[in-house]
Amino acid sequence: MKVVYRKLGKEKADGQALMDSNIIEIDPRLKGRRKMEVIIHECIHLLNPEFSETKVIEQGRKIANLLWKQHFRQVDNTVKQTY
Repeated sequence: MKVVYRKLGKEKADGQALMDSNIIEIDPRLKGRRKMEVIIHECIHLLNPEFSETKVIEQGRKIANLLWKQHFRQVDNTVKQTY
């Protein structure tokens, strides 16, 4: 599984999971909690392709809420972004 940063304005999405290549695309303009939630959401899609969108949203929000309450934050600014 790999995360790639690419502007997704044309796709009208914050993120997407590319099942055939096992890649998660994330819009680099996302920040903070929303960024974490979208990464988790797309990861769940790759790990559980049989889940409905509703179930992915529900599970992603639960995980993101738990991590955010535990004060998980991105502090390392060395993330390589590909556009």
